[in-house]
Amino acid sequence: MAASSARRALHRILGSSTRNVPLATPSSLLKDLERVESSGRSFRALALLGAGVSGILGFGTLASADEAEHGLACPSYPWPHEGILSSYDHASIRRGHQVYQQVCASCHSMTLISYRDLVGVAYTEEETKAMAAEIEVVDGPNDEGEMFTRPGKLSDRFPVPYPNEQAARFANGGAYPPDLSLITKARHNGQNYVFSLLTGYREPPAGISIREGLHYNPYFPGGAIAMPKMLNDGALEYEDGVPATEAQMGKDVVSFLSWAAEPEMEERKLMGFKWIFVLSLALLQAAYYRRLKWSVLKSRKLVLDVVN
Repeated sequence: MAASSARRALHRILGSSTRNVPLATPSSLLKDLERVESSGRSFRALALLGAGVSGILGFGTLASADEAEHGLACPSYPWPHEGILSSYDHASIRRGHQVYQQVCASCHSMTLISYRDLVGVAYTEEETKAMAAEIEVVDGPNDEGEMFTRPGKLSDRFPVPYPNEQAARFANGGAYPPDLSLITKARHNGQNYVFSLLTGYREPPAGISIREGLHYNPYFPGGAIAMPKMLNDGALEYEDGVPATEAQMGKDVVSFLSWAAEPEMEERKLMGFKWIFVLSLALLQAAYYRRLKWSVLKSRKLVLDVVN
């Protein structure tokens, strides 16, 4: 009953409203349609403009957040050993080892590298033996069951600066210096990242405050790194007389770390070239053998005697 009464009331309202409205002429209808169409176009254009602006702002916000989280994207550098048949610059590896010894080894370890790995790569065997003998290694137990110290040998690994991780964190304000044996493989775009990180220290821009004990480096995730700037022009003197600029030391130590992470690269490239050469000869021999065996069948002519 209530529904029917509500329906009748609605019909009365609609009837009265339609009776009070005058009939529209065709010209007025066309004008109304044009106004509606123009307002629709304006609304669509405004909507597209708003979507574009919001997309640009969203992309900028996303890029800024990604840069703050993962660090500034580092440029790509033409490393001489990245070619298909290119080898390491062994003079640069030797200089890079010198940079590691005098600058990096006080905080960073390289537990996967032994002194014998340097023989024939950066030093002679006599030089490497003399270098290893400069360190003291805890060995044992001896016949009396006691540990003792001895001079280092070629089979010994590089010494570690701290006895354990807790001591390393305590000495560096809570930060743990990573092992550098595989650092160029453990980081995305490793070689370019390490070089950019070592040479990318600068003053923080306006509006960014760095906590005491940290340093601003845009290539480090978060921008604040505990390691201070270690490479400075003239910080050491190379044995071969090459000027020890910041960029030169960065390039040399990255070459050394790249070799440490992939010491078999040259042998692998040489072996790959040999295999490609041998397989190419085998392919030529197989193609010639196929052509020789099938040439008789492919060159024969079949004659059908349809009369007899």
